Amino acid sequence: MINTEPGWERRIAALWDTFDDHRPEVFLAKVKELTDELPAGSGVAHYELASAHDSIGNEAEAATHYREAFTAGLTGSRRREATIQYASTLRNLGQAEESVTLLTAERDAASDELDDAVTAFLALALTDLGRDREAASLALDALSRHLPQYNRSVSNYAKALMEPETPEK
Repeated sequence: MINTEPGWERRIAALWDTFDDHRPEVFLAKVKELTDELPAGSGVAHYELASAHDSIGNEAEAATHYREAFTAGLTGSRRREATIQYASTLRNLGQAEESVTLLTAERDAASDELDDAVTAFLALALTDLGRDREAASLALDALSRHLPQYNRSVSNYAKALMEPETPEK
C-alpha cells in the first residue's frame, strides 16, 4: 500500500480524464491497478470500481461494487455521486422503483451542486414507471433555475403539472 492520498486522487482523476482514450477492458484494468493500492474493503476503491464497470456497461458488476462502497461507509461527495450512479444502474437493470426510492431520499437528505443531477436521474426513473407528468415537473423545475429569463413562469408551469387534471366540459 504505497498510496499517498493527494497523489492517488490526482492519478485516478487523470485516468478518468482519459477514459475515451482506452478500450473498456484496458480502462478497467487501470482502475483496478489503482484501487489495489487502497486498503482492502475501501469504500473509495469499491466506488471507483463501480464507476468503471458502469462506464463500460457492466451494470450488474457495478451494482455489486456500489453496495460494497456503501457498506464500507463511503462518505463525502463520492457517497452522493455513488447514490446517483447506483440509482441510474438500478434503473438500467429494470429496478426503477428502487431507483426512485433512493433518489427521493437523496433529494430530501442533502443539498449541494449535485441537486439537479439527482433530479434528472429521478425524472428518468419516474418516466420508466409511467409517471411522466411528475418527471416533467421535476425536470422543468430544475431547469427553471438555469434559464436566463422566464424562470418564474417555467417554475409555475412545472408546479401546475402536478395539480390534478380537471375533466374537460
